[in-house]
Amino acid sequence: MAALRYAGLDDTDSEDELPPGWEERTTKDGWVYYANHTEEKTQWEHPKTGKRKRVAGDLPYGWEQETDENGQVFFVDHINKRTTYLDPRLAFTVDDNPTKPTTRQRYDGSTTAMEILQGRDFTGKVVLVTGANSGIVPSSLRKSCIHRPLWRVFE
Repeated sequence: MAALRYAGLDDTDSEDELPPGWEERTTKDGWVYYANHTEEKTQWEHPKTGKRKRVAGDLPYGWEQETDENGQVFFVDHINKRTTYLDPRLAFTVDDNPTKPTTRQRYDGSTTAMEILQGRDFTGKVVLVTGANSGIVPSSLRKSCIHRPLWRVFE
């Protein structure tokens, strides 16, 4: 991993090691994504494990996050007086395993569609949100929509 090489450590053959041509990056808000330089694509899931990750915690002491003129995030190590595009927290990422509620969530008439859909992964999907008074809900479904929005995910 590039983060290990940056820290002066040897690569390992762990499952987290990236295939050739891949790079691990972070967003401004700490989510890890993967850049495939061979195919010029990016994705949220690790190319080998399929897991999503985020960086844990704050930057180490003496580090600062900046943005260059192209909008790319980079990191400043004030102690060692150097900069890098690699997030120093990459060595301490945590898996993003969203937990599914064990009980059914109840919604009332004041619940918005955004509250219902928040935290769900709709990558590559289209979500159609309707309500009881939208005019496009079949009359047989109107009664079930009176107190909550109706939503459907299309693959």
